[in-house]
Amino acid sequence: MNHARGRLLVVATPIGNLNDLSPRAREALEQASLIAAEDTRHTAGLLQSIGVSRPMISLHAHNEEARVPELLTRLESGEVIVLVSDAGTPLLSDPGYRLVSSAAHAGIDVGVIPGPSAITAALAVAGLPVSRFCFEGFLPARSRERRTILARLATEPRTLVFFEAPHRITETLADLVAEFGGDRQAVVARELTKAHETVYRGTLAGISALTQDDPNFQRGELTLVIHGAPERTDSVDQQLLRRAVDLLVKELPPARAAAIAAQLTGATRNEAYALATRGADSR
Repeated sequence: MNHARGRLLVVATPIGNLNDLSPRAREALEQASLIAAEDTRHTAGLLQSIGVSRPMISLHAHNEEARVPELLTRLESGEVIVLVSDAGTPLLSDPGYRLVSSAAHAGIDVGVIPGPSAITAALAVAGLPVSRFCFEGFLPARSRERRTILARLATEPRTLVFFEAPHRITETLADLVAEFGGDRQAVVARELTKAHETVYRGTLAGISALTQDDPNFQRGELTLVIHGAPERTDSVDQQLLRRAVDLLVKELPPARAAAIAAQLTGATRNEAYALATRGADSR
């Protein structure tokens, strides 16, 4: 490690409760040559709350590619740059990948100060299997694209984690019920670590109904945790399934092709539909 060339530190910040800022994270913010922040106004509020003032530069989805050369130059000159997002751990559905990747490839020392994350916090409180999980970030805003992705995930045996915007949660839960079935166990964690933290538990159908009854459901930051699909105990000839789907989608809509392919091969409709829509996307 060549610290004379500077260092990039990826630092986790609170997702709600400011007391969750670790002593190491605070020290890094205090000593940074520069803080690369997703939103400098948001991070300025955090710094003010802990009595710290440091130079900042914005680094978000729309300017990260353009900012990287400048930041690499500063790292090469010996500066210590701290990367933060608005909340939680950077890069997890937040900007920073291009900077971290470029710095690592340039031989810059990249370190991390771990801490809060809505993903791990939701998994910890969900009460669902967490030895294996799959984080899918935000689903598409449009229902058609969202259902296409959900159809592909319907047979995923690992626990699934999603982020969702409050104004889309009702539609997203309805699509989850349609693709996963209403009996799948799930948790929606709202406003984690904040004063109005709420954890909704139950089946997808039950939680979906709550969106109509609880006016607070569609407010604040939301993280969804959904039980994975049951492990398959039967054996499906994947080559036969792919061949059947490939032939049928040439003549039929994906949904109809998937239904017939599933009957012919013993696969689930969702498994066949995932192949049918994937083939449609590539044509």
